[in-house]
Amino acid sequence: MMKNYFVHASAFIDEDCQIGKETKIWHFSHIMSNCIIGERCNIGQNVVISPQVVLGNNVKIQNNVSVYTGVVCEDDVFLGPSMVFTNVINPRSAVNRKEEYQKTLVKKGASIGANATIVCGNDIGQYAFVGAGAVITKEIPDFALFVGNPAKQIGWVSEYGHRLIFDDVGKAVCSETKDEYILENGKVRKA
Repeated sequence: MMKNYFVHASAFIDEDCQIGKETKIWHFSHIMSNCIIGERCNIGQNVVISPQVVLGNNVKIQNNVSVYTGVVCEDDVFLGPSMVFTNVINPRSAVNRKEEYQKTLVKKGASIGANATIVCGNDIGQYAFVGAGAVITKEIPDFALFVGNPAKQIGWVSEYGHRLIFDDVGKAVCSETKDEYILENGKVRKA
C-alpha cells in the first residue's frame, strides 16, 4: 500500500497507526502503536506520540514534545516547542499507574505555547491560548488567554489569537477579521 504522507528516514512508526494524507513526520520522531493522526498534520523533530493518542486534522506539533496516552487534540491545535503533557497525577517510579491515566482534551483551534505544562485531566477550550511557560492546573474555557505559574486568565482571544476587548454590554470585535464575539456569564462565543 502506498502511503500518502511523509516520514523522515530517521523517524519510527509502530504498527497499527492511522496517519492521514499530507501529514509530515520529521527527524527522530516516534509514533507509537494504535495512534490516529489526521490529515495535514506537522509532527516536528524529536516528538513522541504515545499509544492511543488521537490527533485531528491540521495539528501542528513543534520540536521536543511528548504527547502521552490519554491526550486527544482536535483539529487545528498548535503545540509549541518543548511543551509538556502529563497523564498521571501522582507519578512514582516504583508504582505502576497505567490504569490511572487521566485524559486531556485540547479542543479545536487551541494553541499551547513553548515550554507550557498541562497537568493531566484539565481540558483546554476551543481557540484558547496558553502562553509560553504557563502551568495549567485547571480547565481552560473557550477563547481564554492563560499565562503564568500557576496559570491565570488575563483575557480573551479571537479564533485568530488576537486579544478581545469587551465593551460594557459584552461585545468585542476581532481587530483582524472584524468578527464579533459575545461575553455572557463568563463564557465567550462568536456572534
